[in-house]
Amino acid sequence: MLKSPKYVLITGASSGIGKSTAQLLEQKGFTVFGGGREYLDINDDDSIQKAFIQISEKTGENGLYGLVNNAGIAVAGPIEFLPIEKLRLQLETNVIGQVKITQAFLPLIRKAKGRIINISSIAGYTAFPFKGAYCASKHAIEAISDSLRRELLPWGIQVSVIEPGIIRTPIWDKSFGLLQETICEMNEDAQKYYGNYCEPLIERTRKKVDEIAIPPEHVAEAVFKALNDRNPRTRYRVGKDAQFLNLIKLLPDKILDKLICSHLKVNKK
Repeated sequence: MLKSPKYVLITGASSGIGKSTAQLLEQKGFTVFGGGREYLDINDDDSIQKAFIQISEKTGENGLYGLVNNAGIAVAGPIEFLPIEKLRLQLETNVIGQVKITQAFLPLIRKAKGRIINISSIAGYTAFPFKGAYCASKHAIEAISDSLRRELLPWGIQVSVIEPGIIRTPIWDKSFGLLQETICEMNEDAQKYYGNYCEPLIERTRKKVDEIAIPPEHVAEAVFKALNDRNPRTRYRVGKDAQFLNLIKLLPDKILDKLICSHLKVNKK
């Protein structure tokens, strides 16, 4: 058990990685504030302010020991025809929303000389076809985390990034749903160029998730390490696929392009 109360806020804690992390941290003796959308909507300024007041009152002089920025969505579709409103939603949620939460709760983190944990992805260092919006959001989180870590260094506030591979969570079904929406909204040109690819993409991705996805508890363990290690790493990669992609990203771009796109069978008419 922990010697004194250590409070942690986790966004997107109603399911998947967030829920598993909340459960593990509670077992380890942390006091967890789980921010699902009904309690904390990272896209709603009033919701953030209300949560800040409530958490500030409960933590008092202890402050907030940990902030786990986990909430996010995954938008998919060809960039050429991706509706701008969906790109905006992706970036607003996964990037702007995370920054707003961090800015709002840093005063409490300073009190505790606490830690910030940002949930990124293998998409944060590898860009995949038809996942450009999501990959862009995770690349942004990587950059923001690096800058924030260096900015907060003088105060001893640690910032770590968790980079999971394929994890078995509800985000996949939500992402498939958004992709189906995008497919239905595609105009004639989009259908001609990409229509033959999108449905097989969904099926292949579903199969891959079924075959290699690991439970979210693996990510929860990495978050616990980032909060508990005396000298936390700047990055924790979770899953064999994350380790593999971290190695092959060192290949020349054109070779990497061929490897990543070898399975693509786009109608080129």
